[in-house]
Amino acid sequence: MKIAIQGEPGSFSHEAALKLVPGAEIIPCALSAEVFATLTRGDADGAVIPIENSLAGSVSEHFDLLLSHDVKAERETLLRIRHNLIVVPGVAEEAIERVYSHPVALAQCRRFLAEHPKMRALAFYDTAGSVKQIMESDDRPAAAIASEAAARYYGAQILASDIEDNSENFTRFFLVRRGPDAGVDPNANKISLAFSIEHRPGSLVDALKELAALGTNLTKIESRPVPGKPWEYVFYVDCQIASAGEGERAIAALRSHCVMVKELGRYREARH
Repeated sequence: MKIAIQGEPGSFSHEAALKLVPGAEIIPCALSAEVFATLTRGDADGAVIPIENSLAGSVSEHFDLLLSHDVKAERETLLRIRHNLIVVPGVAEEAIERVYSHPVALAQCRRFLAEHPKMRALAFYDTAGSVKQIMESDDRPAAAIASEAAARYYGAQILASDIEDNSENFTRFFLVRRGPDAGVDPNANKISLAFSIEHRPGSLVDALKELAALGTNLTKIESRPVPGKPWEYVFYVDCQIASAGEGERAIAALRSHCVMVKELGRYREARH
């Protein structure tokens, strides 16, 4: 299968893609919008996207893109995020003046960076891309924060391992397929939904009561603003379900109270 990811080879998305689809051909994309465009054009069979980090929270842009495209999440996985200080081989720690990485990765390594005030943190578009940059430019006063896989892929050297502030750092990834191609795991026990409600008091409570009446366990809820409609929101929820039929009943129950309901995917819940 051809799988589109946002980021360079060696990124955490690359690692998650191979975990979800072993042996996949990876199509790297610079932007998340490009990932979804590649998928909807049919240039990829699927896409693997990060949807939520246990420390940084949801990847809001990806929720918006799931809503606006005819795609569904088919599977999910959890990836333990381990950050490493990576350099051009032979560079000593005392020589490092700049450290590049994705802003989220930099934020997750604040303690390490605070302990090394000589190293100036600079945001980059991708963790693996930062390794690629310092290697291609032979930038010796610079380092990158990225995965062990990125260091291996680009032939770089790891100076310090597991430099993240919190070891309980996991990212949840979706395998996304085009709507007509997406399958539903017969053992699915989780469903992701998006819905919008009437702009009146109690409408959200009424919608959630319908889910509660089914005995559906709500594991996540958050809202996102509707572009062009100030103070109106789309709600995204994850629910544990006992069967595929319960997922159908949850959708039907919401439709009686909501202006819009879209299923984002039905899949087996990932465990770590």
